[in-house]
Amino acid sequence: MPGLFDQHEEQHLDSAKPLAARMRPRTLNEFTGQQHFLGEGKLLRRMLQADRVSSVIFYGPPGTGKTSLAEIVAKHTKSVFASLNAASAGVKELREVLEAARTRLKTGGQRTLLFVDELHHFNKTQQDVLLPDVESGVVRLIGATTSNPFFALVSPLVSRSQVFEFRSLSQEDILGLLHRALSDRERGLGHHAVTATDEALSFLAEVCDGDARRALNALEIAVLSVIGSSSATVDLLVAQESIQKKAVQYGDDEHYDAASAFIKSIRGSDPDAAIYWLARMLEAGEDPRFIARRIVIAASEDIGNADPQALVVAMAAANATEFVGLPECRINLAQAVTYLATAPKSNASYVAVDAALDDVRSKRVLPVPTHLRDGHYPGAKRLGHGEGYQYAHDAPEGWVDQDYLGVDRTYYQPVDRGFEAELKRRVDEQRRQK
Repeated sequence: MPGLFDQHEEQHLDSAKPLAARMRPRTLNEFTGQQHFLGEGKLLRRMLQADRVSSVIFYGPPGTGKTSLAEIVAKHTKSVFASLNAASAGVKELREVLEAARTRLKTGGQRTLLFVDELHHFNKTQQDVLLPDVESGVVRLIGATTSNPFFALVSPLVSRSQVFEFRSLSQEDILGLLHRALSDRERGLGHHAVTATDEALSFLAEVCDGDARRALNALEIAVLSVIGSSSATVDLLVAQESIQKKAVQYGDDEHYDAASAFIKSIRGSDPDAAIYWLARMLEAGEDPRFIARRIVIAASEDIGNADPQALVVAMAAANATEFVGLPECRINLAQAVTYLATAPKSNASYVAVDAALDDVRSKRVLPVPTHLRDGHYPGAKRLGHGEGYQYAHDAPEGWVDQDYLGVDRTYYQPVDRGFEAELKRRVDEQRRQK
């Protein structure tokens, strides 16, 4: 039976919660964002309607509603909500929660939804402990992680789970949450006689980087800081002073994704996009030497002989990065990035060497033609090595029609772009003369 003071105690606890915790959605209709899997007719909505939520993994950046949606799913499915944080819970705590869920199901028929936050911190043993009770239906599992589950979790758990990728909330979504918090007198800030300018709210909605928690907590600081002031208004300056510089989200996934976008932007000849991804990686703390290595690779992989100077520029930037270091080496890297992005493109030399490697690995290894073999050591002439070789520089054109491979193969197919167009003309002419 509830105690006499329980209601007052709960009110005290609620009042101590930050705005973001108080404004957590309570129903599916209040939930903002993730309509790509939660909208009408989408998979998770269908699973909830059919009451067939078993094992689910919520994957995405912080502040996008993973915990809130787990609590809503528990209410929607009339399940007991049990929560663990994988960063601090051990096998003992996990087994206790699973045993309680098993007892609850046997004695009263009530299902348990087990929410495991930061699921990627569970080791293989802990993840394996979950599997039997998930498969048998003892618990409905919702695991939340900011790391790609296909890298961070054991494959048996991933293969038995539906994976839903959360996306950062749009600026419009965040603005809606901020307006709701300002007007809500019960859980929000509506009981304060404070107004906020559209400019201030737009700033918070943009700078929070799609993180609702960060935007709401900044709004609370802003509102509480102007209470009692002459204007009682949250303007742009107040908003700017109420939120810290954002920490760029940059785990393993972001590292590989940003590098991929960076290289593809250079390949796609978009200097603006390439510079943005360079800045994103630098701001997140990426090792500039890693970026320099990627630039050197791109110079040959994507520009190649269409502009041979690209490799010279890339190597100069890589050397400057080692010599100068941060923060100044960003200037050297930017010069190389914009040069490569705007250079003509060819991957002909890259394709050529991979085609030759494929032949070496999968076909009969070609012997060196006798006339090309080393003829300088004693006894070479007795073997006929080097016999018949024609020295190219003795010909007036510096070229002779001579077999250098022993079979008819064509690997290098220069493109008709940039400097490689001239190489194409030369190669085509020599091939016609053979």
